[in-house]
Amino acid sequence: MDYCEKYFRELSKRYKNTKLISSEIVNLQAILNLPKGTEHFVSDIHGEYEMFLHILKTASGVIRRKIDEEFGPELTEGERASLASLIYYPREKLEFLNEGKEWHKIILYRLVRVCKCVAGKYTRSKVRKLMPSHYSYIMDELLNCDGSSINKDLYYNNIIETIVGLDYADDFIIEMCNLIQTLAVDHLHIVGDIFDRGPRADIILDYLHTYRSLDIQWGNHDVLWIGAALGNAGCILTILCDCFKYGNLALLSDGYGINLIPLYNLVNKYYKHVEFTNFKNPYNDKTCARLLKATLAMRFKVEDSMRIKYPEFGMYNQTILDKIDFENGTWSGFPLRDTDFPTINPIDVLNLVDEEKDAINSLIHSFVTSERLQKHIDFLMNKGSLYLCYNGNLLFHGCIPLKENGEFMEEKFYGKKYKGKNYLDYCEVVIRRAYKLHRDEDIAFIWQLWCGNKSPIFGKDKMATFERQYVTDPSTHLETKQYYFSYQENEDKCREILEEFGLNADDGHIINGHVPVKQTKGESPIKANGKMIVIDGGMSKPYQKLTGIAGYTLTYHSYGLSLAAHAPFLGVKSVVESDKEVLTEKYVVARRKNRMRVSDIDEGVELRNTIKDLYKLLELYRDGTFKEHYDNQ
Repeated sequence: MDYCEKYFRELSKRYKNTKLISSEIVNLQAILNLPKGTEHFVSDIHGEYEMFLHILKTASGVIRRKIDEEFGPELTEGERASLASLIYYPREKLEFLNEGKEWHKIILYRLVRVCKCVAGKYTRSKVRKLMPSHYSYIMDELLNCDGSSINKDLYYNNIIETIVGLDYADDFIIEMCNLIQTLAVDHLHIVGDIFDRGPRADIILDYLHTYRSLDIQWGNHDVLWIGAALGNAGCILTILCDCFKYGNLALLSDGYGINLIPLYNLVNKYYKHVEFTNFKNPYNDKTCARLLKATLAMRFKVEDSMRIKYPEFGMYNQTILDKIDFENGTWSGFPLRDTDFPTINPIDVLNLVDEEKDAINSLIHSFVTSERLQKHIDFLMNKGSLYLCYNGNLLFHGCIPLKENGEFMEEKFYGKKYKGKNYLDYCEVVIRRAYKLHRDEDIAFIWQLWCGNKSPIFGKDKMATFERQYVTDPSTHLETKQYYFSYQENEDKCREILEEFGLNADDGHIINGHVPVKQTKGESPIKANGKMIVIDGGMSKPYQKLTGIAGYTLTYHSYGLSLAAHAPFLGVKSVVESDKEVLTEKYVVARRKNRMRVSDIDEGVELRNTIKDLYKLLELYRDGTFKEHYDNQ
């Protein structure tokens, strides 16, 4: 029996007769003609969980647009805004309003209309599966009953009356609002950097665990946490430095249960005298300042050791501590703003004191044994990749390394050369191999992806952490971007990159994150005549002065691509009480004359292949090659 026959034998176990096959062909052919579902793109969340969750609840304006389309002048602007804030935060809004039964009836009718609107892109079966089981029959009837029909208007109205009469209206409203949020977006793309400056990336990952359809393109900060979860000391110490710098101790202690006691012991012994000025954090916390300085010293020792140990990374000339002149207080000839290094031996700069060794060993143990962290990293690995080709678009976080002349940069590792798509494929293979096999050199490779000059997700010549922290001369702080970023406005180069990944350059777009778009300086997120869209707009609060906004998000619906700019999120209370949106502006990136259908996207290709196979199986039944089976046989 050849492979082809084996395949159809297996398929026949699911579709046992011609009636089942015919029914499925009809179903799949119908699905091909449904409108394309809405994709939602978010990038560079950086732990800002409140802003991120609000963006998901609003679907970046999709829900408000549906309300406006459905009700138009029928409702005032204020009524539509109030309905939108109810859908975003139903529980909080109901408590704030505390309205009577007549209001509940009106709202239920309105919510049913909005839900019908967002459910229009899905099969009835799919919508029902997404409903809460205890209300699925009632919701299904409301969404699929023509309330204007003379035969069913009493039936429809009585359902609403009974829900309100039984005092279940609040609970039903909450569930209906949640269903609208779920249906507003068909698929979510996270284009890198869930972790970093913001307070609670762990809350974001908990929420994403419950999200029905999503993918993640790893950013440099995500890869950093993957390396830390695998026990790489350089990655772990870098994460701690970020947490101490931004005062995010809750992420370490409450989020992942990281034991910092040995680190506190180290600080109390060597760093109690530390001058606070050079190590400030947002909360003026002296303990965090001392923890930062102590951790930086360990980090520089560990990182220099890896730069020396792994020459393949091309970072040997970027060692830090050997360039310090302790006697004259300079680094590579530049004056240091801080010359106090309590745990660094000028004669043997890479040597770790005993307390540093204890702290590092304890931290490694905490990271690799944290159940919640390991669960989150496993989720990142299962849902993530370094890049993704999806419905004709190319998604990645950092860059595609290029030479100055625009040709693909060739990188060499262990005797083999890689460039373009092939290089990103190689990097992903090493990340996955590190996660499965735990080889030291592969895990170290993950660290260099975080900060190395060969990294496609870092995209700079160096990471100037020491220089910015210790060296007074600002010229040393410069981190030069990879040549890719100078080609972002070049349409021909964008088209070449799309083709490198096997995509149609006429229809496709590059969707990129990583480098914040400086809107305050007139920079546009839409580049290269629309071929590239950069959606890092500063969701992370430290970036917002630079960008002038609080993030960009992108939606790809059946009529094209729309980019949304967001204002800073002022909290749930502000939205509930004032009905204010954080959406400040929308840009139309690409508009189609004809509405896209499922038949026009990747899912359509898969469905057509399935239909083709079903027709072949139908033929095998009809010509007698396979025997049909019925339940009553």
